[in-house]
Amino acid sequence: QVQLVESGGGLVQAGGSLRLSCAASGRTFSNYAMGWFRRAPGKEREIVAAISRTGSSTYYADSVKGRFTVSRENAKATAHLQMNSLKAGDTAVYFCAAGWSYHDTYISIRPVDYDYWGQGTQVTVSS
Repeated sequence: QVQLVESGGGLVQAGGSLRLSCAASGRTFSNYAMGWFRRAPGKEREIVAAISRTGSSTYYADSVKGRFTVSRENAKATAHLQMNSLKAGDTAVYFCAAGWSYHDTYISIRPVDYDYWGQGTQVTVSS
């Protein structure tokens, strides 16, 4: 089992920044690729960013490319999502997820490939 706890959400004005963190406990964090997903009101869950178990590979949704940065600190069993130039359209509940990794560059954008999920943190961007 892997337990994931997100933090760092909140209310911010458009153009501002937030840094989300995802603290993991349980099994060896460095064995898992990490993903960040979000669910906006009335919309389906979507991938935001993902990072391989070593951090050597990353993925960003087109909507956040150039504004968001995903990272991880395996020694601290923590993943981060730095969000800059936030827009009203980024308002959502953000979830981190851990998926068993088959090799160092493996990442997935499919929710079904993630085994463990955090409870989510609300991000609200006012325009």
